[in-house]
Amino acid sequence: MPVSTIPQAALITFLEHLEVERNVSRLTIRNYSHYLRRFNDWFMSKGHKDLKELNQDIVRSYRVYLSRYEDSQGRTLCKRTQSYYIISLRSLLKFLVKNDVPVLHPEKIDLPKAESQHMKFLNTEKMESLLSQPLLSKKGGLRDKAILEVLFSTGLRVSELVGLNRDQIDLKSREFGVIGKGRRPRVVFLSHRAVDWLRRYLNSREDNWQPIFIRYSGKKPDLLSDGEEMRLTTRSVQRLVDKYCRKARLPIKISPHGIRHSFATDLLSNGAGLRDVQEMLGHKNIATTQIYTHVTRPQLKKVHDERHSDF
Repeated sequence: MPVSTIPQAALITFLEHLEVERNVSRLTIRNYSHYLRRFNDWFMSKGHKDLKELNQDIVRSYRVYLSRYEDSQGRTLCKRTQSYYIISLRSLLKFLVKNDVPVLHPEKIDLPKAESQHMKFLNTEKMESLLSQPLLSKKGGLRDKAILEVLFSTGLRVSELVGLNRDQIDLKSREFGVIGKGRRPRVVFLSHRAVDWLRRYLNSREDNWQPIFIRYSGKKPDLLSDGEEMRLTTRSVQRLVDKYCRKARLPIKISPHGIRHSFATDLLSNGAGLRDVQEMLGHKNIATTQIYTHVTRPQLKKVHDERHSDF
């Protein structure tokens, strides 16, 4: 495999490897392509023409570039995003090494230390306040109510929510399957309340379009179409959650992912095990679920007080 910076053929082969052999999502493939093309532009701007020239000093300079990067609007890259750039570069190098290309070994590149993030979630009272905000006399309000209830009932990622179709959900059994991050399948469950609001919302619609959650503004397709162009976007859901947070005057700014955190926190507070929550959230590793130790620690103390011998 010839290497001159990152040739188009090598990049396409690597992205196909991610899709076919590693089974990653299209969004991840798109992001990897973006990260690697930016690296390539920077690498060439520094006068390098062959990826075999890459060494640890050049990688260090690239990390400084990422750390100091500002776009035309003055926006910088957070530590997590900087990590994604380095992860994509390491993945490419690992792929090239596996294919006997003499490039820098990926193990010689350390990942940036991630910045600690404060996890935002709502307690039961604040969550109820958020859920009560949509104006039910309007179609959009009924849809938004269903969205909020489904998010809190299932812990779905926003990308999973907007991808839902009518034929995917069984309202009688109150459960359905989704393909989540890393294309891992899992089953999620609807509360009776979420089913009730979802049914009301669907009954209010006069179309047979496949997407569960649709937009109500803009140009509408023929009623006989599948309605794919009517599907609500992740950004739209993020905006509506933000709108209702402001309307509820919540003390913190919450996002759809914050509702996912609230879902997990609610389960653990009511006695669910960490492994059960891991399954319901679709986490590959239990370590990811352990961010919710703010809930499990008080429970452990209670168990200790009740069960441990106190001589």
